Amino acid sequence: MKIHTLRFAFLLLAALMLLACPHAMASQSKVLENIYTADKPFDNMQIKSAHELSEKTVLANESYQGGVFKVLARKDSISRYRCSVCHTKKIPQVRDGALIAHGDISINHGEGKNELACIECHDRQDRDFLVDMQGEKIDFDHSYQLCGQCHFRPKRDWLGGAHGKRVTYWAGERVVMNCTSCHNPHSPAFKTKMPETYSLPLDE
Repeated sequence: MKIHTLRFAFLLLAALMLLACPHAMASQSKVLENIYTADKPFDNMQIKSAHELSEKTVLANESYQGGVFKVLARKDSISRYRCSVCHTKKIPQVRDGALIAHGDISINHGEGKNELACIECHDRQDRDFLVDMQGEKIDFDHSYQLCGQCHFRPKRDWLGGAHGKRVTYWAGERVVMNCTSCHNPHSPAFKTKMPETYSLPLDE
């Protein structure tokens, strides 16, 4: 009885495969036809991601070997932006205003004589912008331009895709994290930590 059941199941499976085969072969021939009749190279940069990003992006002011790309916007994640709400031409009337507004910020950027001060990155006159060494304003969304003037090797790796993280899939529009998506601009170095798999040796 079992042999007859197995034989029937096998014949049923074979019949189903034969019915599905023409459809699969037709689908495959359609793909091959598109390949053979293509009159220009396949451009994967034109493929849009099927997943909409929940975060705002901006077109980068620089390009990489594959062309233009986007970065995650920065200003939407700064809780105290716009800075000009408080930084006006009026003389502050609040005692210890800087301590109240920015007392939670600890600057640990640069070492020894090279330690940075606020005004070295933030524009002295227009606090809604960053500023580079030449005095050119830089939008907060494009902070990578400011970081790259000192950290030129990481920036080169970032442009090439070896540093940082891509937000969308490889086949499609290139969107990458901004420097400040991972690094705290006031204290950018990551603290050293032991690997998660590390276990102390047994005493005995």
